[in-house]
Amino acid sequence: METVACNLCGSTRHTALYQMPDRRGCHAGVFTVVECDQCGLGFVNPRPPFADMGKYYPKEYYEEEFAQNRAYHLRRYAREASYLRQIERRPGPKSLLDVGCANGDFPRFMRARGWHVEGVEVSASSQPITDFKVYPQQLPDIPVNQPTYDAVTAWAVLEHVHDPMAYFRKASEVTKVGGLFVFLVTNFNSLASRRLFLEDIPRHLYFFSEKAVQKYLEETGFALQKAYFGRDVFVLPSYNWLHYYVKTKLRRQPFTHADIPMARPEFFKRYNLKPGILSTLKYAVAQPLTGLDRALLPALTWIQILRKTYGISTYVARRLA
Repeated sequence: METVACNLCGSTRHTALYQMPDRRGCHAGVFTVVECDQCGLGFVNPRPPFADMGKYYPKEYYEEEFAQNRAYHLRRYAREASYLRQIERRPGPKSLLDVGCANGDFPRFMRARGWHVEGVEVSASSQPITDFKVYPQQLPDIPVNQPTYDAVTAWAVLEHVHDPMAYFRKASEVTKVGGLFVFLVTNFNSLASRRLFLEDIPRHLYFFSEKAVQKYLEETGFALQKAYFGRDVFVLPSYNWLHYYVKTKLRRQPFTHADIPMARPEFFKRYNLKPGILSTLKYAVAQPLTGLDRALLPALTWIQILRKTYGISTYVARRLA
């Protein structure tokens, strides 16, 4: 484990927000999420070093891909492509670099729309890609050192990296003037990220607010065009928000990871129940607050989207001259 300063402002002063274990069970310990006292960036500290991260990404991490749910992924890629519409409408060829391209399905989707595509993927657990160029190293280390791409995309990537500032700088270096850097991250101003233990720690190492994103962009030659808060690409609903409010507002007690109620599959497994109506009713009786939590979640989601506190945020930034 390594202890680090804030990646955005360099401060070593921070406040611990919460602790939680690895949700996928790859590590037996707990991890601490802190918030920088100076700029508000969230991050895991201490954290696993980059050389150890492979064990936190098992092969099954990449298995839910295009072939398993073609219609879903086509809709998702179309929504991702919509953020590039202003580039796509320009005459002439367009080039895309997709950072964290996993098994390569989004670049292939864009190639079918007429784009020249390349990718970046460091994980040995992802499937080999041979039909377009993929750089098998971190973005800051790729051998491209001039404005080359009309757009750079990073879908749910920047929260995973050890040095986000280096990624922003490299994205700026390789994006043409007037080109776009489009990226999706979790929203540190959301209940899901900040209070409800729904971040995928320790695969998620950094947590971004809109204020922090604007600072990164200003430091690296980008101008923020638009920030979107919603569930059109990925979802991160505030599960167990009602449990949180009951514990913290009514009982005036801290809400810890131990307070998270059992999910239905876990309940079935613990009590040796088979899925079905009767088992679901038993779960509802045992966890009445959870049922109300889920029933009210759609209304809460729309409120969060309007208030920019939903769990997912997508940013569109333009490369300045």
